Parts: sequence; C-alpha cells; structure tokens
Amino acid sequence: MDITLHAYRVAPRAQSGSADPTCPLILLHGNGEDMHYFAHQLHALNTTREVIALDSRGHGESPRGSAPLTLAQMSDDLAAFMDDNDIAQADLLGFSDGGNVALIFALTHPERVHKLILNGANLEPRGLKTSVLLPILLEHRLTKDPARKELLGLMADEPHIPLTALAEVRMPVLVVAGTRDMIKESHTRAIADALPNATLSLIEGDHFVAATNPDAFNACVLAFLEDEQQVAGA
Repeated sequence: MDITLHAYRVAPRAQSGSADPTCPLILLHGNGEDMHYFAHQLHALNTTREVIALDSRGHGESPRGSAPLTLAQMSDDLAAFMDDNDIAQADLLGFSDGGNVALIFALTHPERVHKLILNGANLEPRGLKTSVLLPILLEHRLTKDPARKELLGLMADEPHIPLTALAEVRMPVLVVAGTRDMIKESHTRAIADALPNATLSLIEGDHFVAATNPDAFNACVLAFLEDEQQVAGA
C-alpha cells in the first residue's frame, strides 16, 4: 500500500456484552467528506466495541497517494489497514460511497466482515435519482479541476456491482436509507431484496440521516449490531 490511512479510534465504553472486543466497528464516510461526518456516531456506537473512523484515500488527513482513486482501490486500502492493525474481522458501516466500498469489500473479503451496514449505497450510478445524477455528470464533464473531476468520477463512473452478485453476501446486512434519500427507494429495496440476510430500514430524513437524524439512525444501527440473533448464515 502506497499510503497510510488516517484513523480516529474510540474505545468501547464497556468490555462486557455480546460484542467481540476484537471485532471493531469501522466507519467509512462518503464522497468528498472525512471521518468527521460521523461526529454523532463515534461516541454513540461504542457501547461494547471499539469504533474506528477512517479518512479514505485522498480525503481528510489521508494522502492521495499514487494508486488510482477508485472504489476498488479504497476497498484494498481497507484490507491493508486491517492487516496493518491486526484486525482479522470487523463490523463495517459505510455511508454513500463508503457504503459502496464496504459492499465491494464484503464481496471480495467476506470472511473479514462480521456484520455490514449499508447506508445510502448504490450498485450503479443510475441508482441515484435523475435530479441528483444529471448535475454530477454535467460537472464531471465540464470541470477543469483534476482533483474535483477525480472525485466526481467516483459517482459518475462507479460503482458497477451486478445485482446478482449480492447473493454471495452471506453475513447479516442492515440496509438503511433516508425516506427522502438521493438514492432511489426502488434501488435501495432491490439491494435489500437481493441480499440473503438483510434487514431494510427507512429513516425519516434525506441522504444524510446519520448527521441530520442521529438519534433514530444510531438506535437502528445499535439494535442491529447488538441483536445476537443476527449471525452469519442465519
């Protein structure tokens, strides 16, 4: 790996409980953001597990590096971070592009994901509402700023995950989105329906429900993480 990801760690509040202390919760932010997006989650989700918020490649305090800025590369970066920190398995919470990275990681490294939370994820650019996608495509085409073009490319050109591939994601998955999300509700429902072990939750709010409706979002996430009935293969 050509870079070292910046990470912010919050220790668990309690060492007892159903969570495995060796299985942290890793938070993956969206496009153009950094780990501060999860300001309302860092100290709310650490009930029995360590919470680790990462800055993705080229975001926040993580360097851009020389590798391509793609969702697949960000998934590889996550694998390298876990290797470097002796994390064999983790729960993942990915928002927006971070959700897409988390899903790619779950498809390529299923043994390393205990539980998966996909917040506002999409399988392809057309999963975004047309009113959101068209301005992205236009700005991506017209911008002269290479850095901006690269970031927009993550939404304009990616991801490309076949719906049929989701049948291979066997761990428990929480699919969560806002009731007024920028992701089409039909697309979010299709993702949940295609996953063998998924729970769908629509929370009042827009795409950014973790920030704008954190109490409801955190309660939903904690209920999923702490449900001992939600086990791999269930």
